[in-house]
Amino acid sequence: MNKPQSFFHLHLISDATGETLLAAGRAASAQYKDARAIEHIYPLIRTEKQVTKVFEDIEEEPGIILYTVVDQKLARGIDERCAAMGLPCVSVLEPVLTVFQSYLGTPAGRRVGAQHVLDAEYFRRIDALNFTMEHDDGQLPANMDDADIVLVGISRTSKTPTSIYLANRGIKTANIPIVIGVPVPESLVNATKPLIVGLI
Repeated sequence: MNKPQSFFHLHLISDATGETLLAAGRAASAQYKDARAIEHIYPLIRTEKQVTKVFEDIEEEPGIILYTVVDQKLARGIDERCAAMGLPCVSVLEPVLTVFQSYLGTPAGRRVGAQHVLDAEYFRRIDALNFTMEHDDGQLPANMDDADIVLVGISRTSKTPTSIYLANRGIKTANIPIVIGVPVPESLVNATKPLIVGLI
């Protein structure tokens, strides 16, 4: 019998904000009180190049993959990569869409993010997510004053997951790695607008 794991990696791949996946993943992982899910959230994944980058991360920390991607070619690619790596992989919406299609007699429209109301709040969150993805791991450091929050910390302090969590709430978040012997960007030292938070 396999010994229960104390933690596992949960990779959530979404072509929209990832909130649907996050809710489903947390509902399932809550049933396993002795195993903590380390969440890796990948929102706005809509190209093969982005999928390749995601799976480079997954290869380093393999685990369960849940996804909501309406582009069927992209979804097949995710399934194939998971099969090649021997990792469990579930399209969270596909079984539900299959039931709807069978009952209603018509295929789904396959609209990305169709469950979200397209109001100002939604677009604010998408804008924050785009900003956060562009400013992950020290990218585009010259734009620090455009951020609402800048997270700084050494490796493995959950800078990226925390950034995406905040972005899903409309907060433009950048994160900067602290590396021994490498000075922090001057733009961070001179930043006056964002809240700067150190993670340990």
